[in-house]
Amino acid sequence: MAALNQDVLVEVEEEDEDEEDGDVVLEELEQTIFPSYGTTSDQKNLHTAEWVEFDRKPDSLFFNDGQRRIDFVLVYEDESKKENRTKKLNKKRKQRKRENYESNLISNGLELEATRSVLDEHLIFVKVHAPWEVLCTYAEVMHIKLPLQPNDLKARDSAFNWFSRLFRVDENIIKPEQEFFTAPFEKDHLSNFYIQDKDMFFNPATRSRIVYFILSRVEYEVRGNVKKFGINKLLDSGIYKAAFPLHDSCFRHKSEDPNCPSERYLLYKEWAHPQKIFKLQPLDFVRKYYGEKIGIYFAWLGFYTQMLLLAAVVGLGCFLYGCITKDNCTWSQEVCDPNIGGNIIMCPQCDRECTYWNLTITCESSKKLCMFDSFGTLVFAVFMGIWVTLFLEFWKRRQAELEYEWDTVEFLEQEEQIRPEYEARCTHIVMNEITQEEERVPYTACGKCIRMTCCTSAVFFWILLIIASVIGIIIYRLSVFLVFSSTLPRHINGTEAIQKYLTPQTATSVTASIISFIIIMILNIIYEKVAIMITDYELPRTQTDYENSLTMKMFLFQFVNYYSSCFYIAFFKGKFVGYPGDPVYWLGKYRNEECDPGGCLLELTTQLAIIVGGKSIWNNVQEVLLPWIKNLIGRCCTAARSEKVIPRWEQDYHLQPIGKLGLFYEYLEMVIQFGFVTLFVASFPLAPLLALINNLLEIRIDAWKITTQFRRMVPQKAQDIGAWQPIMQGMAILAVVTNAMIIAFTSDMIPRLVYYWSFSVPPYGNHSDYTMKGYINNTLSVFAVSDFRKESKPVPLSWFDNQTTCRYRDFRYPPGHEHQYEHNTYYWHVIAAKLAFIVVMEHIIYFVKFIISYAIPDVSKKTKSKIKREKYLTQKLLHENHLRVMKKNVGNIADKILNVTDTTFRPKSE
Repeated sequence: MAALNQDVLVEVEEEDEDEEDGDVVLEELEQTIFPSYGTTSDQKNLHTAEWVEFDRKPDSLFFNDGQRRIDFVLVYEDESKKENRTKKLNKKRKQRKRENYESNLISNGLELEATRSVLDEHLIFVKVHAPWEVLCTYAEVMHIKLPLQPNDLKARDSAFNWFSRLFRVDENIIKPEQEFFTAPFEKDHLSNFYIQDKDMFFNPATRSRIVYFILSRVEYEVRGNVKKFGINKLLDSGIYKAAFPLHDSCFRHKSEDPNCPSERYLLYKEWAHPQKIFKLQPLDFVRKYYGEKIGIYFAWLGFYTQMLLLAAVVGLGCFLYGCITKDNCTWSQEVCDPNIGGNIIMCPQCDRECTYWNLTITCESSKKLCMFDSFGTLVFAVFMGIWVTLFLEFWKRRQAELEYEWDTVEFLEQEEQIRPEYEARCTHIVMNEITQEEERVPYTACGKCIRMTCCTSAVFFWILLIIASVIGIIIYRLSVFLVFSSTLPRHINGTEAIQKYLTPQTATSVTASIISFIIIMILNIIYEKVAIMITDYELPRTQTDYENSLTMKMFLFQFVNYYSSCFYIAFFKGKFVGYPGDPVYWLGKYRNEECDPGGCLLELTTQLAIIVGGKSIWNNVQEVLLPWIKNLIGRCCTAARSEKVIPRWEQDYHLQPIGKLGLFYEYLEMVIQFGFVTLFVASFPLAPLLALINNLLEIRIDAWKITTQFRRMVPQKAQDIGAWQPIMQGMAILAVVTNAMIIAFTSDMIPRLVYYWSFSVPPYGNHSDYTMKGYINNTLSVFAVSDFRKESKPVPLSWFDNQTTCRYRDFRYPPGHEHQYEHNTYYWHVIAAKLAFIVVMEHIIYFVKFIISYAIPDVSKKTKSKIKREKYLTQKLLHENHLRVMKKNVGNIADKILNVTDTTFRPKSE
């Protein structure tokens, strides 16, 4: 029994030692995760970076020893070289914070090497390297998924594989990435992971992400009980001037270093170059170099552009149909006919200053309107309601594939870390409802309510400011229409060339659209800064929460800012104008605007064309010219010293920083465009074609910009496109309503159909067959000049002395009727038809959308099989092997116990 007890005791002691070691490791990991990372070193025992001279290898990505890879670069200005530019005390304080920070970086396992700038002796470049042990430790902390074994599932070639191969990047230039089954990294199971080369197991993007995680959480100062930490705060306070990972080569030519793969050069050559505009993107290569967050943006933009191709073809077909059939447009022919439109005198559209005018003045605009307001527009509106559902459903499938292939399926649950700004404010202690343990939060429940109230109030204030600007534009329209009506030439015969194209309505619409666009751009610039300030004050917990909160604020603002003028023209202008004898006034002073006899659809098209076209030009100027000019100025300033050999880190430093929000504005630009393509497509069927052309350029411009003009971004994980997905789903639902209402209330399609099927034949009409003849005369009501109110009566003209009536756009009984100037039977038929059309069109499209959403699964069968296979391998290699080892150890202990027991209680042999 003594032997038994001794053996068991030894086993228990070994297990206790393992548990103590595990507790030590856990404490170390907790110190890594929470804001108390490390401690501020004693001033006398600070670790410092190793100082070296530049080894004159401009393409090198390694320390001077040629072995340790540069994973990150920090840049600061040497205060000792400055001549009284700042206060001495401030210089010492900055230097002390920086020294503490770098010392703590070294204490956390990173290795630093400092080099003075070649071009500017004031600048110091601190190169950061993460050794293997640090990478493994933090890969486990961050739950980074790494390869277990190559994918052994058989891939099935698509039926269109031969066709898509024509547009792919040459596989001999950019080799396809090998597919692996992956699992969250665990140091204890290192042997189970697919490691052929330790130096390549963590790719450069993953290494940079791990180092940035450490840089964001190492402290540099402790003041009282408040710990200050993170590279972002050091950058904001000017202690460091820049922090960035390195590009691996120059984009114009390959690196001379044989250890460098020159991936940046390949990206520029095969992806960002304008000659590759019709080639498919090497998305796996983009993700490998820039990370999943950049990769998912370009994957979404490329998919959106491919889907636009179908919409553009159909939209172009509908537009060509309108162009072909415009000569057969009966109502336009009546407007231009001197014997019909030439004999119709229209009532003035404003008080006193405006005069009577001839219907033939609108001849040219009526011809243009026939191209957009045709049966093809109705077909296209229904098609786009279905197209947007197909786009969103197929994107979900594509996104699910990328989530698996790029190892972001369980990213949000396991991997995303708390923002350092949030951690730094965690001073209040609360009880976690799930763990029943105390945890620190930055504010109490009351404080959170106060923050949310303040932020919501600020957002609504700015939305009201936009609405006020829209009201200002409306007042401008009403005021300037009087000016154009009195100054532009207006003759009854309408023969002057300028009058055919520059009517008061057209001049008012174009100038108001331009002014509206300018106001939109100015408010955008201001609100961008306000939205960031509001979101910073909210203090979201994670980066995803931060971006989603900012996304909703920016989109809500942009939605009102960009679309409010379009909604006004589509659904309000010309709808509440009364009639010449009793007009409706805006603010009791300005008479409401009226539409042309053909409706406001052409004006809506003009508004869309100006805003969409101007927005594209403005964004391209901002995205391309500004960074290019800044870099050009920087190169000119250093041209005198260009004969010197400049290292890679210094070349990258002189590029433009990408900004904290990354590609947020690119997403915003494309989603706003998505709104124009879907919400108002019934008025402008060429919108998808223009969006397609813009996006083909946008992909290459964005690729060129981040590859050639900006420093390399810190690689980040992203599971999907974030809050933009539900925003587009909401816009897709709203688009069905807006397009149905545009066709019903903005275009003249429903009144024409009602006339054709009901009022062109008896009992209401005089024609024996269904026809559009007489439509114009039937839709223009008659008004007696003698019924004008004194304040509205126009100045009498000599040529109008014999006229006793004029016409206006409405469906009312003529003077002398027992219900004069009240809405007639035609009006109520049209209203009923419009409401019925909206209900029927919405229900049909929503039903088809539901069927499509149900029929197309969000995750393909192929992707499901891969996910199941990966989970099986993870279970088998990581967990079952571990259980097998434990079972073997427990079996050994049991055998020892049985052997001892058998020896103890066995009868002695004689």
